[in-house]
Amino acid sequence: MLFTAAILGIFVYGIIAAMLGTILPDLSKKYSLSPKQNGNIALIQAIGLMIGSFFSGPLMDLYGKQLGMLIGLGLVALALLSLRSVKGYGPVATAMLVLGLGGGVLVSGANGLNSEIASALQTNTSSISNLLNLFFGLGGLVTPLIAANLFKSDSKKLTLFAAVLAVIALAASVIAPYPPASGKVSFNFKMATGLLTDPHLVLPALFLFLYVACEVGVWNWLARHLIAQGVPEKRAMTILSLGFALGLIVGRVGISRVLVTVDPKTVLLGAAIAMALTTYLMLQSKNPTIAWIAIFLGGLAMAPVFPTTLGYVSDAFKAAGTEATALGIAITAGWAGIVASSPIIGGIAGDDPKGLKKALLLLPAASVIMAVVAFVLPSLQK
Repeated sequence: MLFTAAILGIFVYGIIAAMLGTILPDLSKKYSLSPKQNGNIALIQAIGLMIGSFFSGPLMDLYGKQLGMLIGLGLVALALLSLRSVKGYGPVATAMLVLGLGGGVLVSGANGLNSEIASALQTNTSSISNLLNLFFGLGGLVTPLIAANLFKSDSKKLTLFAAVLAVIALAASVIAPYPPASGKVSFNFKMATGLLTDPHLVLPALFLFLYVACEVGVWNWLARHLIAQGVPEKRAMTILSLGFALGLIVGRVGISRVLVTVDPKTVLLGAAIAMALTTYLMLQSKNPTIAWIAIFLGGLAMAPVFPTTLGYVSDAFKAAGTEATALGIAITAGWAGIVASSPIIGGIAGDDPKGLKKALLLLPAASVIMAVVAFVLPSLQK
C-alpha cells in the first residue's frame, strides 16, 4: 500500500507537470492572456515548486511523510478544481502558484518514501527511486494524449480528471501504513548551514540544478529547433513526445535493475557522459528519423539522473534523520533549474529561430559539467 500511494502521488505529479503546456492554449484563448503573461504563469508555478519542496522537508522530518503527502495532494486537488472556475490572469496565476506549492510538497513526500520501500523490499534505494519515477514519465506521456483525443483540449475536463486522480491518490495515502516521523529536526539556519556545506548534498543539488535545466531545455525548445530546421510542426511534436518521453520511461525501467549491483555514483557519471554525447547529436540532424533516434537515446541517458540522485541523497541522510529536509533542498535546487533554463536559452537565441541551435549547445556543455560533478561526488559507504 505504501508503494501504491507513492506511485499514485508521482503519477499525479507527472500529470500536473505536463498540464501547463496543455491547458495554456485554451486558457489564453478564453482570457486573452499574452505570451508574457503565459511566461509569468510558468515562472510563478516554478517558484511555488521551490517553496513547497524547501519547506516541506523539515515538516515531514518532524511530523511524518504521510502529512506531507496529504498536504501536497490536497493543495493539488484544490488548485485543479479552482482552475475550472477562475477567470483572468490574476486568478489563473494564483491557482498555478498553489499547484506549484502542492507539487513541490508532493514530489518531496513521494520520493522520501524510496528508502522505506527499499528497506521493506530489501533492495537498493536508487533502484526503487527509478521504478517510482517511471510513473512520472507515464503521467507526462498520457496527459497531452488524453487532452487532445479524449477531452478535445478542454481545460475544464482535463483539470477535473486530474483532480479526481489527486483525490484517489489522497485516499490511498490516508490508508497506507506510513512510517513514523524521525522527529529529529527543527528547521533553523544552523541546521540548514550544516546541510548546505555537506558535499553529499551540495554536489547532488548542483547536479540536479544542471540536469533539470537540461531536461526543461529539451521539453521547451527542442521541438522549436526541429521546426526551424524544416521538420513539420506536428512531426516535431511527435518526435519529442514519443522519442524523449519514451526514452525516459524505458531508461528508468532498465536502470532499476542495473542499480541493484552498480553504485549510484557510477550510474550518474555514465549518464552525464551519455547526456553530453546525445544532446550534442540531437542538434546535428535535419532528418526526422535520425533526430528521433538521437532524442530517444537522449531520453535513455537522462532517465536515471533525477531518481538516482534522490536515491543517493536519501541513503546519505537517512541515518541522521534529516532525509526529508535534504531531499527538499536537493529538489528545490532542481526546480531552480526550471527558472534558469528557458530565459537563458531564449536570451542567447534572440529573435532568430535558427539561433536556437547555438543556444541549445548549453545542454551538452551543462552535461559535461555534470560529469565533473559526478566524478568528484563522494561514494557512499556500504
